Amino acid sequence: MTDTQPDPRPDPQIDLSSRSAPARLAIRRALISVSDKTGLLDLGRALSTHGAEILSTGGSARALRDAGIAVTEIADHTGFPEILDGRVKTLVPKVHGGILGRRDLPTHQAQMAEHGIAPIDLVAVNLYPFEATVASGAPFADCVENIDIGGPALIRAAAKNHDDVTILTDPAQYDALIAALPDGGTTLADRRAYAAAAYARTAAYDAAIAAWFAGQSGDTFPQRLTLSGVRQSRLRYGENPHQQAAFYTTSETRPGVATARQAQGKSLSYNNLNDTDAAFEAVAEFGRPAVVIVKHANPCGVAEAETISAAWDAALACDPVSAFGGIVALNRTLNGETAEKIAGIFTEVIVAPDADEAALAALARKKNLRLLLTGSVPDPSVPGLTVRSLAGGFLAQTRDNGRIRREDLRVVTRRAPTDAELDDLLFAFRVAKHVKSNAVIYARGGATVGIGAGQMSRVDSARIAARKSEDAARTLGTGPALTIGSVAASDAFFPFADGLESVVAAGAVAVIQPGGSIRDQDVIDAADRAGIAMVFTGMRHFRH
Repeated sequence: MTDTQPDPRPDPQIDLSSRSAPARLAIRRALISVSDKTGLLDLGRALSTHGAEILSTGGSARALRDAGIAVTEIADHTGFPEILDGRVKTLVPKVHGGILGRRDLPTHQAQMAEHGIAPIDLVAVNLYPFEATVASGAPFADCVENIDIGGPALIRAAAKNHDDVTILTDPAQYDALIAALPDGGTTLADRRAYAAAAYARTAAYDAAIAAWFAGQSGDTFPQRLTLSGVRQSRLRYGENPHQQAAFYTTSETRPGVATARQAQGKSLSYNNLNDTDAAFEAVAEFGRPAVVIVKHANPCGVAEAETISAAWDAALACDPVSAFGGIVALNRTLNGETAEKIAGIFTEVIVAPDADEAALAALARKKNLRLLLTGSVPDPSVPGLTVRSLAGGFLAQTRDNGRIRREDLRVVTRRAPTDAELDDLLFAFRVAKHVKSNAVIYARGGATVGIGAGQMSRVDSARIAARKSEDAARTLGTGPALTIGSVAASDAFFPFADGLESVVAAGAVAVIQPGGSIRDQDVIDAADRAGIAMVFTGMRHFRH
């Protein structure tokens, strides 16, 4: 799912008229200074073959020279040595003058000649691996030392003077540049596309540095928050066919759709990616083998059990109708038995930490079914930021990593829940965290038996979940509604007793909710009249 090479085609809305830029820019002199040596020798050979003089620095120069490619050290070209342990080597007039000098201005040309500044037609630079250094957990000093100074300056200078200079910032661009050399060099459209990619790269680099520094000072929400991502794929369309879309990844290494390996199946759609992320984040909440089935970003079945196969059976039983065409997430290795079951109904995506050979063989018959393998499961307690766009801005908040334990619960009714009920109450509340508000969840035996999501009224959510439980019972031929004898979870408090009464009418015998309403006592009294147990968490889980 990679698509990171800059698009060489110009935007049709960009005016490609130029002051005096040639149709093709021949490359007579090139400056190469790269941290990532991928493709370096192929680029160097091609440039040398087409008569370009190559200027280079440090490790890049050594690699080219060792391969038999003629190269001039920057220090020899400028007459100024590298100093300060290499911190200063290209920040000199003979380099930046050669890049920034305009070929169409006689005054520029005269000044360049006066000071012995030779023009540089191509700059190939990629930056010190700051992001990778941070991701490796390196000490503060090492991270600071991997902040590139000269590289961004070279990139920005070359991109600014793109009428006369070609700028390469990614080894993925080398093949296109090499292909252009026999035709006389790059076109203006090429150079503007490369310049756009260059500024995007330095912006992302600076954003990573700014975010890291803010994190070092404990500032979760700095005055300026810059977001950057790398395009991994263009999508066929967005939520609907008339919308365009693309998939971008950030530097976050959290296991999930952005870091997964796609083992089989057709390309993922916008909705597939969104729903798969929701499913995998939800299944990560559970310690025992668990399965989450998601439809339109809402769970329609969740269960944990002693085996992943049993968890699938219980999750599917909650709403077998909605599971058709859904996303299935597992927190354990997918085995052959479970794969055969899942493949028995139409499924869009399966995401799991891994899959055994029997599972791979079982799913291979379903050519369109996407299988994503993540290697591990995300830790739901790890903090992070989530972002949502608004017209003219965006909202940022910390990830909902709240977790309620038994000792956090406050029993508010005359009857206390049993140990088995407490297990189900905590299970149901974890599910509610991943269901759109207003959310009411019924659960029994470590599995959901009714899910009400996204309603304007909590009463409606309670009733819809109960009705869907009745539908599931009829489909399964099990008799009465599955909610009878269940527990219920509400993602936020009941503002009136009617929501609690709807839960009781559905057959629930215990309830978990945050509490905090001015009418809490009315709700508690209703629970006591019904003889059910109720606990308060003091934490809500709105999900909009």
